[in-house]
Amino acid sequence: MNRLTLTTNTYTRWSTTGLLVVAFAIGACAPKDIAKDDGMKSPDMADMPTTQQAPMMKPEGPPSPDPRVGLKAGLFDAGEALWNMKMLSTTPPPKDFVGVTNSDLAFKGNYAIQGNYNGVIVWDISNPTKPTLVKDYLCPASQSDVSVYGNLLFVSGEGLGGRLDCGADGVQESVSHERLRGIRIFDITDIKNPKYVSNVQTCRGSHTHSVLKDPNDDENVYVYISGSAPVRPEEELPGCVSASPDEDPNSALFRIEVIKVPLANPKAAAIVSSPRIFENLVAPPTHGQAPADKAVIEEARAQGKFIVTIQGNDYVAPDNFVAPMLAEMVKQRGAEGEPTAADSSALRAALPGIIAQRFGGGDGEDDGPQPGPTQCHDITLYPAIGLAGGACEGYGLLLDISDPVNPKRLDAVADSNFSYWHSATFNNDGTKVLFSDEWGGGGQPKCRATDPKEWGADAIFTLSNGKMKFDGYYKMSAPQTPEENCVAHNGSLIPIPGRDVMVQAWYQGGISVFDWTDPKNPVEIAFQDRGPVNPDQMQMGGSWSVYWYNGLIVSSEIARGLDVFELQPSGWLSANEIAASKTVKLDYLNAQGQPQFSWPASFSLSGAYLDQLQRNNGLGMARISAIRTALAAAEKASGSARSKALKKLADEVAKDASGARDASKVRMLSDSIGRLAGGM
Repeated sequence: MNRLTLTTNTYTRWSTTGLLVVAFAIGACAPKDIAKDDGMKSPDMADMPTTQQAPMMKPEGPPSPDPRVGLKAGLFDAGEALWNMKMLSTTPPPKDFVGVTNSDLAFKGNYAIQGNYNGVIVWDISNPTKPTLVKDYLCPASQSDVSVYGNLLFVSGEGLGGRLDCGADGVQESVSHERLRGIRIFDITDIKNPKYVSNVQTCRGSHTHSVLKDPNDDENVYVYISGSAPVRPEEELPGCVSASPDEDPNSALFRIEVIKVPLANPKAAAIVSSPRIFENLVAPPTHGQAPADKAVIEEARAQGKFIVTIQGNDYVAPDNFVAPMLAEMVKQRGAEGEPTAADSSALRAALPGIIAQRFGGGDGEDDGPQPGPTQCHDITLYPAIGLAGGACEGYGLLLDISDPVNPKRLDAVADSNFSYWHSATFNNDGTKVLFSDEWGGGGQPKCRATDPKEWGADAIFTLSNGKMKFDGYYKMSAPQTPEENCVAHNGSLIPIPGRDVMVQAWYQGGISVFDWTDPKNPVEIAFQDRGPVNPDQMQMGGSWSVYWYNGLIVSSEIARGLDVFELQPSGWLSANEIAASKTVKLDYLNAQGQPQFSWPASFSLSGAYLDQLQRNNGLGMARISAIRTALAAAEKASGSARSKALKKLADEVAKDASGARDASKVRMLSDSIGRLAGGM
């Protein structure tokens, strides 16, 4: 594999990857059409397992044979496999949203806000076993990624059919002042009746966006826009320039947009900067086709289909790419009707030149390195540490966002095992970052048994002094069928104290929960999966996004609606660890505006650290047993007797650190017991 950071200032044209996204529809994320109060209910803390109630289970490998293999196909009646997870509910979409792609999620209070290519769906999940529909707001635009802050809701729009008035009849004209490509802003003070406040139009639309609350600015929020569509005509939006920056410094390429939203007057939201965070990057290394893809290409070649070569890889040219050119050839020779064999032969001979003209290469005119990415797919902002992870086509970027208007690139990494850097997640203390690779764009099966484990996976890096160092890969392990779109997609951290645990969507590969505390050896600890949507052909479905929110695991299922799960105790994740995670309460969540978790003192927190020490042999078993007994006795006590016992225990545990295999975890345990004593 090849990794690089390159520095050549080359702006000659759009990156080939970006054009492939547009021309062959293998760009990021799913296409539109598929088969046609604090009252959140959670276990009472008094009933949660505590140190004396939660015996440790021995970690065991996943079930064998893997129950995810061979599941029955179906839309709402597919077979399902779960391991160390419990499904609380599965809720189909409302009528106007059935058969249209469900996209990303945001959370506020008791509400899960679900994007859909037809608009926005608001669910009340205060009873997670029976979510109730609060509002289905019809306002079509791909891909309707959603974020919240305060009483504001932000929704992305990138496709050509989105209208400023939220109309459902689309936009037919190639240039139209009715078209919405950018960000919509709604007032959700009354979440049952969202009010359309404003929009900010951008030259390339908003494929995704990320909301930044600067810790030093309470008057504004900032929205980072990642747009991956072609530059719109200047006649439609003045100031949009499609020429490369070396031809025109106002180019809309090779940049992101930063929007400033005054909280007191969101109607005044506007673009305040367009940082060129891609400068000096060149085209990254790439990998070839997977064995299964090569077989498909050879079969298509044998059937006489048109094959094109781009960046050294062969692709089957889709009919909507070939048909117009054949029709034009018929027209040029003054004929009517179907293309002839001679037309097909002529097109095959002309295709290499056409591809070279559209995508570059193949004509010998380019002697230097080709340009790198022209945009990011997604940017995860972590304001508590002043950093962001930019997943930007062929690169993963580390950004300094301490000045929210002017983000600066600190580092850039590329990897020949990666195809399309899609999203990023930091661990809680900001010492690692994980990037996902959306190989195949989300609409293709990339988890087949013959697909390399390093392709369409996650790459994990450790951070030091503003630099990223590669450590390892993680990929959902169960092979999926050719009828299931599957690749790494959106996920979030789960606040398990003392560990890096994440839940992640894999489209029709389902949901995977994994521990990446050891970045060189990530391990799966729970999963959920369904069978294919369609047993006979590839049809879109699966988990687009899955996030932890206030003790729940909530998934936006592309075809099937909203799923809600909870974790179950196992040898990999104890009852204490799960209970401690549930003490973390958020007022809202945008996964791309990552919050920093903190844990209040609780017996479950101390029990979680004890469980980890036992699981990892970080402290002698006799001493662990003695501490458990002392904690259990203190928990049964009350008042000053409890506080005194806990303080004494905290001091004793602090002394254990010097002889422990995991001194750091012992100190965390001591600190948690000391905080528990102080709160009594």
